[in-house]
Amino acid sequence: MKTETTIQGLSASLSPARAARKMIGFVPTMGNLHEGHLNLVREAKKLCDVVVVSIFVNPIQFGPDEDFDSYPRTLEQDQRLLAEVGCDIVFAPTVEQMYGTQPRLTNISVSGITEDLCGLQRPGHFDGVAVVVTKLFNMVQPTYAFFGEKDYQQLAVIRQFVRDLNIPLEVIGVPIARAEDGLALSSRNGYLSPEHRALAPTIYQSLKTAAADLQAGTALAQVLANLAQTLTDAGFVVDYVEARSPQLHKIEQFDQDVVLFVAAKLGETRLIDNLQVKYNA
Repeated sequence: MKTETTIQGLSASLSPARAARKMIGFVPTMGNLHEGHLNLVREAKKLCDVVVVSIFVNPIQFGPDEDFDSYPRTLEQDQRLLAEVGCDIVFAPTVEQMYGTQPRLTNISVSGITEDLCGLQRPGHFDGVAVVVTKLFNMVQPTYAFFGEKDYQQLAVIRQFVRDLNIPLEVIGVPIARAEDGLALSSRNGYLSPEHRALAPTIYQSLKTAAADLQAGTALAQVLANLAQTLTDAGFVVDYVEARSPQLHKIEQFDQDVVLFVAAKLGETRLIDNLQVKYNA
């Protein structure tokens, strides 16, 4: 496994694969890797000849009061984990390598689907994601790019701009990786105190209850109200509890497939999760 820190080095390492027209798989990450990230690499290995993983904590997707400075940076540990699952190239650029020394005058904004859910709580976040992911796609030029479904809104945003901008790759969503107690794996779970970590799986348990109630005929609005109340009673500070179509359109009733979304805080740690619920007419 190679580790490259420059765009030129990455291009040189990928040159033989490109010349041989091999399929390149790409997994963008911010590092501090967990089993969810490693699952993305495993899925990439199934489809692709060469797998690239980027590790870059992207400053432009963090708000002024968010955790950019404290975000865990664990490159050596990440490299060991990636080597074990068969990653071929790690791309770990500096901020200067990614953004240069001149002011960035170009932005990428996806309207509509970025304006609520996490977009409402984190203004500018998805613009930052769209810019860095587009830059990484241009640098790696993969055949397939792999993203986890835990960040469902992010995945929808990326699929949208890939389609809108005719970026020549296929985006593949990979199901949420969970701890044994159901908590969706996240690099930010490490911020949880032992007490909050014990409480955190309540989100997934509550989502499963909500899904069962929906399929049993309870009205969607009541299901969402019950879900929010359950989490509040358990000690969460709820950012939002929402239902959307798989394309992130707002829906009023359960007459199609639906995705239930939760964002809630335990202490200072913001957790997100979602559950896809099939509609059986």
